[in-house]
Amino acid sequence: MRLADFIDAEMEAILSRWEEFARTLLPAASNLDNLALRDHAEAILRAVCADLRTPQTRLEQERKSFGEGPAPATETAAQLHAVLRAMSGFSIRQLVSEYRALRASVLRLYFDREGNHVTQISDVGRFNEAIDQAVAESVDYFTAEVDRWRNIFLGVLGHDLRGPLNSIQLTAKLISLNHPSPDLEAQIDRLVRSGQRMAELLDDLLDFNRVSMGGRLEVDPRPADLVETCWQEVEMQRSAHPSARIEFDAPGTCPGVWDVSRIRQAVGNLIGNAIKYGDDGAVRVAVQCEAEHVRVHVDNHGPTLEEAELDLIFDPLFRGSAGASNKDPGHLGLGLFIVRQAAEAHGGTVEVHSANRQTRFSIVLPRDACLPHRDQGVMNELQGMGSKTSRRG
Repeated sequence: MRLADFIDAEMEAILSRWEEFARTLLPAASNLDNLALRDHAEAILRAVCADLRTPQTRLEQERKSFGEGPAPATETAAQLHAVLRAMSGFSIRQLVSEYRALRASVLRLYFDREGNHVTQISDVGRFNEAIDQAVAESVDYFTAEVDRWRNIFLGVLGHDLRGPLNSIQLTAKLISLNHPSPDLEAQIDRLVRSGQRMAELLDDLLDFNRVSMGGRLEVDPRPADLVETCWQEVEMQRSAHPSARIEFDAPGTCPGVWDVSRIRQAVGNLIGNAIKYGDDGAVRVAVQCEAEHVRVHVDNHGPTLEEAELDLIFDPLFRGSAGASNKDPGHLGLGLFIVRQAAEAHGGTVEVHSANRQTRFSIVLPRDACLPHRDQGVMNELQGMGSKTSRRG
């Protein structure tokens, strides 16, 4: 008997063994009834039988053995099974063990029944391939579902932490305004700065979470002076890092349309990164204003970054190795990821070049790409921005 026909004939016996094994996967299986334990097992086996009965060329078999089989047009039973198992609290190890047990059960029953009459050895190979395909589909969907719930958890956590953090910051600022004794000023200042740093980390976490769930950074572009925006962030970073030497070089003014808070967030992350990985505490921030684009450069001196690291440096949760120190233990590895997302949300890019112990990050932005249309009132406001004295130092 062909293996596909055998599976059809012995479906109930195979499903019973699947159910018996699934019941041992504790604690997740302890609250599941018979139907839930079987879940999509029958549909998975029906798909395997259909695969066994489908003609397959030698090339198709080879591609499939390397995991390069055709992608399903719709969600498969294996994918849906993975989602439900993840929602029921199964681990990925338990999920894979179900398929391992299914494979063993089917082949054991088949050989026990057919014995020496098994003539289609190729069916066994095709069966193993089909099970491996189901495992791959399940693992992909299982991990995606786990990632989705992790991101939901991070989003809720970040949101809920804002309340008590705001209360701590407000209380610290009120105490500071009441002129505490000199002995307490340093401790209160440290408390305020720590609260600000926690708020920045939460902002990065929530931004990362939004992008991870398929969204993008929200921007609210308005007419603004990029020079003034960067200057304000430089001044704040100088206050936050009094031991660093942060230079600023820019023209008198550079009007355009941007989200000021996102630009400051991106520039602040680049300055913090430059201080963290630089070896002399010196950072230079420069603004270049061109006809259609603007550029914000942040330079520092330190170990040259390797090419392999440059390819990964904007990935989330990536931590650089060159020149890393313990100056900033409260680091999530999201700073440069947020910089890239902020630039792309404005229709721009971010670049990095590292050579001869000098590293430069450059944010390149269009001056008005965020405008849905060239509103005349906005254009007049941009043109009306008066020139300012160049700020350097």
